[in-house]
Amino acid sequence: MNKTELLSRNRVIHCHFDDYSHALLFPRWAHGMLWPQALPEGAEPMAAPATDLPGHEAEALKQAVVQDTGLNPDELDCVGDFKAWFQTPDGPLRVHLLRFNTPDAPKPAIAALGGTFKALSELRGGAMAELLLLREAFTLVGGGKG
Repeated sequence: MNKTELLSRNRVIHCHFDDYSHALLFPRWAHGMLWPQALPEGAEPMAAPATDLPGHEAEALKQAVVQDTGLNPDELDCVGDFKAWFQTPDGPLRVHLLRFNTPDAPKPAIAALGGTFKALSELRGGAMAELLLLREAFTLVGGGKG
């Protein structure tokens, strides 16, 4: 499966958690909080399948994101406990969580892609489905479970 097809079947939440200050930041893009685009119109939450469906594997998606963005793969960790799925008109879509493992948020790298790091409280007014996903990520990573 090629990068474009992988990115069309999946979305990504990027985050950075500062272990020292306990600040959790998410990139905000012009289209919302998910990479490479917002959830499709009509996307409805669905139960996670027992195993990853073909085309939705976390490591393959991470590599597609790295190819698409030029981000350093050594600076990104897949948060495997985050499993969010949506049913869309084109089939199942998975939302993944990639956490930057760098000491500081890579603000220049995200800015080069058109994004800006923000705290969850600064993202009010975004799409409710995306905000709920960020809240889940916040609980998982910032709540000591990530």
